Amino acid sequence: IFLFFFFFFWWPYYSFLGYNPRLQCKSYFPMKIRALCKFCDLEPTSCMGKGTCEVECNKTAICEHDDDVCVTIWRKKDDNVTMETLCHNPAHQLYGLTLQDYKNGQCEMTPISGRNSDFFICSCSGEECNLKVFFPSSELFAIVVAVVLVSLLPLLFMAIVFVASFYCYRVFRQHQAHLRCKKCPPLDCSDARAIMIDDEGSDSSSTLANNINHNTELLPIELDVLVGKGRFAEVYKAKLKQGSSVREEQGFETVAIKIFPYDEYASWKNEKEVFSDADLRHENVLHFLTAEERKVQRQYWLITAYLPLGNLQEYLVHHVISWHDLLVMGSSLSWGVAHLHSDQTTCGRPKVPIAHRDIKSSNVLLKKDLSCCVCDFGLALRLDHSLSVDELANSGQVGTARYMAPEVLESRINLENIESFKQADVYSMALVLWEIISRCSAIGDVRPSVPPQPDVRYVETISSMKHVEHVPPVPPLQGIQTVCASIEECWDHDPEARLTAHCVAERFNDIEYLDKLSECSDTEVKIPEDEK
Repeated sequence: IFLFFFFFFWWPYYSFLGYNPRLQCKSYFPMKIRALCKFCDLEPTSCMGKGTCEVECNKTAICEHDDDVCVTIWRKKDDNVTMETLCHNPAHQLYGLTLQDYKNGQCEMTPISGRNSDFFICSCSGEECNLKVFFPSSELFAIVVAVVLVSLLPLLFMAIVFVASFYCYRVFRQHQAHLRCKKCPPLDCSDARAIMIDDEGSDSSSTLANNINHNTELLPIELDVLVGKGRFAEVYKAKLKQGSSVREEQGFETVAIKIFPYDEYASWKNEKEVFSDADLRHENVLHFLTAEERKVQRQYWLITAYLPLGNLQEYLVHHVISWHDLLVMGSSLSWGVAHLHSDQTTCGRPKVPIAHRDIKSSNVLLKKDLSCCVCDFGLALRLDHSLSVDELANSGQVGTARYMAPEVLESRINLENIESFKQADVYSMALVLWEIISRCSAIGDVRPSVPPQPDVRYVETISSMKHVEHVPPVPPLQGIQTVCASIEECWDHDPEARLTAHCVAERFNDIEYLDKLSECSDTEVKIPEDEK
């Protein structure tokens, strides 16, 4: 009877009140089961801290407190690698650390820095959950990178499409500009505009100056008369005397002396360096003899050829030119600028391109045959490809305002492309060509010579200046219309759409050729009577 009552009444009640700590099933009264963890002191381990490792601990223990969780610690100092497993209450710090991931079902290692060793720790909740530990894998990083790349792929595609479209647009504009002029043949030594040193009468200076040793003596020069004055220097006509130490027979030669005061050393130095380049020599660039520092007078001198007709601006004020004169002036001017801009000499030898940056009619001199010579390189810039954007930006906004291209006036020139400086020169050259054609009798109504002027009635700052010139009305003659069309294409507001100086020079060549054909066709050829 006793056993009957015990098994049927008391045993179920006993089982109902308590439960085996190893049982995982839920009881009728919720009572927390203490954690069962691997529990070993600090021991050496073969785990190298990569991938998944199983701890080398053969001890399992029931944690002492209800809130304890399983912990595994991996350390490596020098060649000593150890593993420690234990129970710990996450409410308290362990080795100065607060457990963060103890609610995880598996032990995922977290690196801890600043302990003079490699230190990883993990915590988890679950039966012997610290038996296996999982170290961070590089695969996770690869997955993250892949996800980021996939996310950025549409943006990258759009950026590529945008850049490609912009590039195609610029190539199209350049192609459109070049279609306007015929294909230009390469320069060669047979070109009529080969490098020349002037040697004709008073238009030239001989090589006398080059035969004098400038390292020991200054040239014997006698100043004659002031012929010009600019922002930085004065220009004198002078006589160059042959010293007895050089030649037995004495004589005089006319030269031009550009004199800089001592405080304009930078301008003198820049122009001297440009002139000193032997590859600069060209029949349409002023011939340079030498440069001197005159310490006694506290002056810097540049000695060049003397051209008695003076500059183009003064000549146009007092003269109306013919159609032939216009072709000579326009052709020689464009060839001179083309030579400056070219990256090779007329014989094909490499040279550094030069941007003049102050092309205007007063900086163009005339020879006896009315061909032009470009002069005054005080603001010139050697377009060396080694120049950085900062160096180009520091070169400044220079030039004469009335001849400046819009992008120069508005300080928006593209400093990353050295072609931008050439395009600004072409704009200025177009204004000089406009001055020339305005004084040509072939257009009919010749207007008084007036340099290009901005509309100054409402102008207060340089940045707001805009050129208002228009090519004057011209008769319907093919040659004149070609020149006028070239001028308009050279002062296009878009720099990329402008012609190059070389293309303009080739157009003048074509006009001259067609003019000669026309003259030949107009010549009456008489047939002898006996052949009729």
